[in-house]
Amino acid sequence: MALPIVKRTLSTLGPPPPPPDTSQTLVTAVVSILNHHRSKSRWNEIRSLHPNGFTPWQVSQITLRIRNNPHLALRFFHFTLRYSLSTHSLLSYSTLIHTLSRSRLKSQTLTLIQSALLRFPDTQKTPKLFESLVKTYRECDSAPFVFDLLIKACLKSTRIDQAVEIVRMLRSKGISPSVSTCNSLIRWVSKCRGCYAGYDIYKEVFVFSDEVKSRIWGVKIVPNVHTFNVIMLSFYKDGLMDNVEEVWGEMVKLGCEPSAYSYTILMAVYCADGKMEEAVKLWEEMGIKGLKPDVVGYNTMIGGFCRIGEVGRAEEYFREMGLSGVESSCVTFEHLINGYCQIGDVDSAMLLYKDMCRQQLRPESSTVDVVITGLCGENRVSEGLEILRVAIRKHELSPKRKSYEVLINGLCEEGRMEEALKLQAEMVGKGFEPNNETYSSFIDANTKEGNDELVEILKKEMLETQIPKEEE
Repeated sequence: MALPIVKRTLSTLGPPPPPPDTSQTLVTAVVSILNHHRSKSRWNEIRSLHPNGFTPWQVSQITLRIRNNPHLALRFFHFTLRYSLSTHSLLSYSTLIHTLSRSRLKSQTLTLIQSALLRFPDTQKTPKLFESLVKTYRECDSAPFVFDLLIKACLKSTRIDQAVEIVRMLRSKGISPSVSTCNSLIRWVSKCRGCYAGYDIYKEVFVFSDEVKSRIWGVKIVPNVHTFNVIMLSFYKDGLMDNVEEVWGEMVKLGCEPSAYSYTILMAVYCADGKMEEAVKLWEEMGIKGLKPDVVGYNTMIGGFCRIGEVGRAEEYFREMGLSGVESSCVTFEHLINGYCQIGDVDSAMLLYKDMCRQQLRPESSTVDVVITGLCGENRVSEGLEILRVAIRKHELSPKRKSYEVLINGLCEEGRMEEALKLQAEMVGKGFEPNNETYSSFIDANTKEGNDELVEILKKEMLETQIPKEEE
């Protein structure tokens, strides 16, 4: 019977090295104990019969003989670790990795692979563990899934170069990792090396040359919607909006149907550019296709309309969101609060802020800044001060410098110098030294009250410190 393509390929990479110990008697005896003795007694009996432990080859052979019971194989491995009964090598690790992988025990396999990568560190392009897994692949009757898990373990350990090299090695032998593994690789490369590096990996993995196609033996993986979402999101985060549209065009050209999340990314591009009518067209197209937007989609549209001052239209999406059963998030309220403050409707912003707090949603310090600034702009300093106090006490929020500056200025304008000084001391306690704006507030207030001597002292102190106004 002919070997499957994958097994034929990996068998050409060389058999495992000859075992250092050919004592099958010990292996057979241990396997018998593991299979036929009760759980409570088997471990004590193995320790009493074999106090000197086992070679890595023996552990590997025992694992192979009980591979149809992967949980037992894993318990035996942990047993040898706990009582130091073997100086494990890549061979014993690889055999168990194959055993767990072929039974689709994903989390246990990933944990074991990560442990092996730590135990046998190397600086090679491809880790030694990969070479060992290749050599033991056929004997363990394994499946390509094991290499997907190895790649994912490398990515989790931020071994990006090694993950990329493993994919290249596999593809050179006619083996393609799964689409989800390739997507993970693109995501990690984009995150660590930038969007263009991630896009290069996409082209390398999915866009085959004729030479590569001839080696794949008809096994070709095709990018899915998640692939394109990863690439588009990466370009969007780096502010490369034109590239997002190009990738969208490529996705459509390949006949890949966009998901609701795909639409959300492109809508975010249009919203960021203020092209709300284009965003609305996408929203309507999404509805025609029967795709339901989630909270991120609604927040994208609400935020887009708030940024251009069309809060009324943002409210329409907010109401539709509630009717559709999509629960609002902090971001939803923050967009609307910012929008209302931007158009000077502080009362509506306050209603939303209070509603947000009633729903146990924690406001961001930037949102508190906006609300306090809006209130102080309408000479409602006491309300702004109360917002600050509640945010610190109830939400354990760390206010930004802006909140303190606006409140100190408001208190000074109202002649409430003692309160302003206490707040300034609190500001310093939070790590914000007074800057020119803070000094100016106190100088103006004392000038109004005719405290000329104190004004001169403050002016001199401000010049000596020469503290520039810090960025928010």
